[in-house]
Amino acid sequence: MFPSMIFMFLAAFQFHTFEFLVCATNEKSIFILAGQSNMAGRGGVTNGTWDGCVPHECRPDPRILRLNPKLMWEEAREPLHRGIDKKPCGVGPGMSFANSVLERDPCLGVIGLVPCASGGTNITEWKRGSYLYNRLLKRAYAALRDGGKIRAILWYQGESDSADETRAKMYKKRLIEFFLDIRQDLAFPVLPIIQVALASNAGLYYEVVRKAQLEIKLPDVICIDAKGLEVKENDTLHLTTSAQVYLGKMFADAFFGI
Repeated sequence: MFPSMIFMFLAAFQFHTFEFLVCATNEKSIFILAGQSNMAGRGGVTNGTWDGCVPHECRPDPRILRLNPKLMWEEAREPLHRGIDKKPCGVGPGMSFANSVLERDPCLGVIGLVPCASGGTNITEWKRGSYLYNRLLKRAYAALRDGGKIRAILWYQGESDSADETRAKMYKKRLIEFFLDIRQDLAFPVLPIIQVALASNAGLYYEVVRKAQLEIKLPDVICIDAKGLEVKENDTLHLTTSAQVYLGKMFADAFFGI
C-alpha cells in the first residue's frame, strides 16, 4: 500500500513538473485592443470621473501586462486605456478577458494587452495611413520587440458611424478593408479578429451598422453580439462595469472557439 502511494505521488509530481516546464517555455500571448469608447472602457465613469471600483474579474495579475503610452510593458490594471485614450477611462473588457483566458489556459503564459482604442472615432479614422491606424501598427510592433505572438485583435467600434446614413451604409466595406489592411501590414494574413456587434442604440442607423458587423464573413473573423448588455441609465451609449466584465468573458469564449 505504502509503495503504491509513493509511486502515485511521484507520478503526479512528474506530470505537474512536465506541465510546468511546457508552460514555462510559452511565448508572450499578445492581444491588441482597438476601437472606440466601449473598448477603451467607460465602466464606472460619471461626469468625467471614474469611481475607482475594480471588480474581482478585472483584478491585476503579475502575468497580465499592458503596453503603456511609452511603449514599455508594465503590470496591467484598470483603467487599461489611461494615457492612450484622451477621454476619461474606466473599466473596459480587457482585464476581464485576460483573467478569463488565464483561468482557462494558464499555459498561454504572460498575457500582453496592447490598448489602442480611442473614444468617439468613426471607421474612416482607422483607415490605412491614418493616425490611429499607424499608432496601432507602431504599438503592435513595439509589443513584439522582445518576443511573443499576436494572438488576436479585439475590436469594438461603430457607434459613431451609426449616427450618419452614408457612413452606416459604407460601414461594411470600410470595416472589411480595415481588417484586410491591418492583417497585411502585420504580415499575419489569418490573424484572428474578434469584433463586437453594437450593444447600444447609439444612432438612427444603428441597425444598419449591426447588420454589417454580423454579416462579415472573413476567415478567422468572429462577431460576438453585445445586444442586450446593460448600458448606463443616463447614457444609452456606454456599457456599465458589470456589462464590460461580461463582455470580456464573451471575448474569451470567442477566442477559445477560434
